[in-house]
Formats: sequence, structure tokens, C-alpha cells
Amino acid sequence: MSNLYVTSEIAPLKSVLLHRPGMELENLTPKWLEQLLFDDIPWLNLARKEHDEFASVFRENGVQVLYLSDLVSETLDQNPVIKAKFIQQFLDEAPVTSESLRQVLTDYLNTFKSTKSMVEMTMAGIRKSEVPHFVKRTLSDYIRDYPFVTDPMPNLYFTRDPFSVIASGVAISKMYTTTRSRESIYGDYIFKYHPVYGHGKTPIYYERDYLSTIEGGDIVILNTKTLAIGVSQRTHPAAIEKIAKNLFYNHQTPFDTIIAFDIPKSRSFMHLDTVFTQVDHGKFLVHHEVQREIKAFELTRSQVQPGKLKVIPIEEKLKDILEKYVQVPVTLIVCGGDDVVASDREQWNDGANTIAIRPGEVIVYERNHITNHLLEKHGVKIHTIRSSELSRGRGGPRCMSMPFERESI
Repeated sequence: MSNLYVTSEIAPLKSVLLHRPGMELENLTPKWLEQLLFDDIPWLNLARKEHDEFASVFRENGVQVLYLSDLVSETLDQNPVIKAKFIQQFLDEAPVTSESLRQVLTDYLNTFKSTKSMVEMTMAGIRKSEVPHFVKRTLSDYIRDYPFVTDPMPNLYFTRDPFSVIASGVAISKMYTTTRSRESIYGDYIFKYHPVYGHGKTPIYYERDYLSTIEGGDIVILNTKTLAIGVSQRTHPAAIEKIAKNLFYNHQTPFDTIIAFDIPKSRSFMHLDTVFTQVDHGKFLVHHEVQREIKAFELTRSQVQPGKLKVIPIEEKLKDILEKYVQVPVTLIVCGGDDVVASDREQWNDGANTIAIRPGEVIVYERNHITNHLLEKHGVKIHTIRSSELSRGRGGPRCMSMPFERESI
């Protein structure tokens, strides 16, 4: 039996997965920011304090907080064979192509007395200066002025993206960028080998080695029967069709409809949840452009060809689409309100990205004061957290959290 259960964005939250920012942020440098998908360098000390405040809000509201590095180390500590397999797969995907360097790094990673410390080193990135007796071996070593033998993973504190819990199963992401592709290795091991979540307990609806890309920030659970998935810069339409077939035909799930929302392919519209999140029964927080730019398509089981999908365009406005599927009156709360300047500014700082603790109660960044006031005006209780450093990674409270269990609603 699966220990996961999420069939709503707003049902009372029972457990959530986070990743406390680590030394991967200290390994950001101006020269490599673009490659590592950052616009700025967060100050790790304050980023951790802000993240701890985020975790405290969950705990103070009765939510169990799980940490990614803990689950991975618990997975690897079960069995030395699984740990050895993880190290070799990590080096494969780094990629470390020199056989002699692979052996040096294998030995180095096995010197860590704590598996958790070893896991955190794989996340942080391994500097050449940290490798015992590192010597230049390859042409790349001589030509490329690059300080790492394995890249840092600074985006890991956005635990929403590498996998997504859906009902009692999980979709493990095929990440869009090479920089983030290794992030999903951790979820892969957790849901295949962890003593609580692995060993066949968790159905896997999407595998990280599938061809088409999909990321968790594009997956929004509208209710027990309907998913919304963004066709974004990072999620391909073919991936949505693949997960639809798996949910409808290859696994026993309650879902019978997927709404594919085609959104602009840009960094400011990175994922569906950067412009669209649910905050209460019938209440959704949206960016002003999404109402004008979005296109929608319904995917259901084909009644004519078993195993196939029926895809039809939905020629309605966003509010009408949502009312049809959630079956309650819908209110769209616009991030930043009617002021286009405020709306664009607060959306850039993830004003439309919230995580619900329970219906009508959400966590938000305090900096988005106009949006936060609008939420309160619409009867939504807010918990504000500081975000001067966390927001530099271009992700909000929903981006930084992956619910593992919610109550039924």
C-alpha cells in the first residue's frame, strides 16, 4: 500500500517534502549563473534562515516535514549494493568520463562516514580542489577553466519539479534542462528503494528515462478526477499524453480527465504553477496574462479506440473552464490586482505561487504585499515568510514544497 495520497491542492496537508538549501548555493559564481539557471547568487546563511521559517510554518500547523537528503540517505543505508549503484549512476550522469577519475571519485564518496553527508556532497557539486590528489587528466581539464568535476544542483530546493505525487503514486520527471536532469535521480531511488516509499509500494506513472520532458511545477490536481497540466517551456505535449495513458489505462487511478493548459514559453511563465495556483474552494490565484494567453485542451479516454486518447480544444475562458471541472462557482484573484506594473513585478517574485495548508489558508512570500492584501480581502488566511534570498531562484512556496499526504476532501 502506498504511503502517499494527494488528490487536491487545498485539502488539509499532513506531510510535505522540502530540501533545505545547502552548499550548492555556495558553489554559484557569476560566470556560471546562466548555465545553472540562476539570475543572482543567494546568501546561503539567510536563505537557510528563511527556509527554516518556511518549515516552521508547516510544523506549527501540524504538518510533518520531510527532507530530501534524509530520505535519500535512508534509502542508500538499507543496502550497500543500492548505495554503490547510486554512486556509479551519479558519476554516469555527472558525467565523469575518465575511468581513472571515476575511481578516484568513487573512493572519495565512499570515505564519507555519513551517507547523508555523501548525498549532500553530490547535491553541492564536487570541486576539483576537494578531490584528493586531483590532477589534470583530460583535454577538457587543460582547456576549460571550470572549478568542478561534478556540477552543483542549486535548484534542488524547488522540490516541486523533479517528481510529483499524484493520488497514491508519483510521476518522476524527465527534466527539461541538462543542468537539472540529475535532480530526479534522488526521487527515482526513493520511490524504488526507500523502506517506506519504495519496493513496489508506490506506483510510478512517469519514468525519468521517457523521451519527452515534464516537470512537477506544471502538474496541478484540480480534484479526484481531474488534473491540469501546463504545456510550458519545460513540459512537452507528448509527455502529457504519455502520463494520461498511464493514469487512464495502465494504473488503477481515479482520474478520467486531464486539462492541458498551453501557456507562453518563457522564463517568467516557467511552469503552470508560476501563474496559477488554487487557494480555496473555487478560488484561484492567477497572473493577469494567463487569462488572455492561455489555451486549453481536454484529454479523456477514447470511446472508439481502446487504449487511445480523445483530445478536444476547449473554446471557453479560464473561469468557465474551471467552473465546468471543479463544479463550484470560481473566483479568479489576479496577482498584483489591476495594476499591470505591480502584477508583473509580484509575479516575477512568485506572487501567484502559493502552497495551501488547508482550504483558504496558504503560505506566501511577504514581499508580494499587494497580492497578499487581495488574498485576505477574498477571505484567505495567509502565512507570510521572508524571501529576500529564496526568491532569487525564481520560485515560490509551492515550488519549494512537494506534498506527500493530504486528507480527503
